[in-house]
Amino acid sequence: MRGPVRTTETAAIEGTYVSPVGRRTLRVFGIPFLRGRYFAGVCLLVVVVVASVIGPLVVGHSPDAQDLTARLLPPISGEHLLGTDALGRDLLARILAGGRLSLFVGFTGAALAATIGVLVGLIAGFREGRLGTIAMGIVDAQLAFPFILLAIVFVATLGASLPMVIVVLALSSWVSFARPIHAMALSIKHRDYVLAARSIGATDATILRRHLLPHVLPTAVVIATIQVAHIVLFESALSFLGMGVPVDIPTWGAMLSDSRRYLQIAPWISIFPGVALVTTVFGMSLVGDWMREALDPRREQHE
Repeated sequence: MRGPVRTTETAAIEGTYVSPVGRRTLRVFGIPFLRGRYFAGVCLLVVVVVASVIGPLVVGHSPDAQDLTARLLPPISGEHLLGTDALGRDLLARILAGGRLSLFVGFTGAALAATIGVLVGLIAGFREGRLGTIAMGIVDAQLAFPFILLAIVFVATLGASLPMVIVVLALSSWVSFARPIHAMALSIKHRDYVLAARSIGATDATILRRHLLPHVLPTAVVIATIQVAHIVLFESALSFLGMGVPVDIPTWGAMLSDSRRYLQIAPWISIFPGVALVTTVFGMSLVGDWMREALDPRREQHE
């Protein structure tokens, strides 16, 4: 004989509720994504990550080692697969080192921005009132400023260093999380299982952790995936303008900036860093599109 049916409200009261969104998240990796542009995006991202992490260990050249007797060598020149730059530094070693930095900045900055944005969006949506009004007012004010301009202002004011660049990019992008999370929190807080949990004396922290956070996490993951690509791109833009990480650290943006004067005589020193940047951003954007489709709640309605 079958036992009693466990409704959402019953499970919430018993404290064992697992949201439908949480179950959908666990099934994401069972969705057949190895097709078309999603397959291409995953492959591109895997290649970039593996090359950036393992590449510097097997290249055999230091990204900072200078050899003025071997400056501006074309690709496939002896031991230099992609040639050398104006100071005789191995271009492949510098691109791989720049890739490690870009991925580190992208993932770290997106994680920090997601933490800030999700917390602000959840609390502002759950509490509403004056706190929510102030928080969303700050979000609206920051959204009125162009992303890159805001980052330049922060870097120019606070100084340029690797930790500062990560913090600046995170502070410039957390609003991308706060606005949609706030809207979701406003909707979820009035659902029956949240009201049931509140009726039995659950604290605000418990409701936020057990009943709101599992619903907004899939959306936060999708936004974070896309924000990684944006942060990588804007870090390169800051480095191109000379306002990113210190000049002694190889970055794709700084390499593109240094190569401008040699475009006609040595175009490869700008082509290869540009290809690496475009490949990373394109691959990350495709993965973000897959995540958006995989976590779309409307998918379950059609399955």
